[in-house]
Amino acid sequence: MNSPLTITDDVLVARAKEARQNAYAPYSGFKVGAAVLTDDGRVFTGVNVESVSYGLTCCAERVAVFKAVSEGSRRITAVAVVAGEDTPAAPCGACRQIISEFGPGCRIVMEDLAGHRVVSSISEYLPAAFGPRNDARRVKFQGQGPNLTVN
Repeated sequence: MNSPLTITDDVLVARAKEARQNAYAPYSGFKVGAAVLTDDGRVFTGVNVESVSYGLTCCAERVAVFKAVSEGSRRITAVAVVAGEDTPAAPCGACRQIISEFGPGCRIVMEDLAGHRVVSSISEYLPAAFGPRNDARRVKFQGQGPNLTVN
């Protein structure tokens, strides 16, 4: 296993770019590849998989995170996303929420095919993420109005 410190942004982007070749995007033509780095140094890749029923499409970032989780990883430290010809693409809202769930301090590295790169963090892209404090099992409603308390 690698140390997370030995996996550079360049390596993560290269893995995302390589994965992108397997994207299934016959409807939009917008292919995306992602690579997720876990806290134990493993890298998991994903691609967007479209469906003619667009709501069933799954983004590359979520595919990569789900692969990491299915292999036992629960903490991600970085995500690379490669898409587009000349503008880096940021993760969508659903992907931001999933990334935040497993990597609240995660780095986000976005690159386009021309090599333009933007590096940010999930907290910059999703500053008030839905989290454990919003878990309905912990919320008790009081009275008849919208008043609630969180235990």
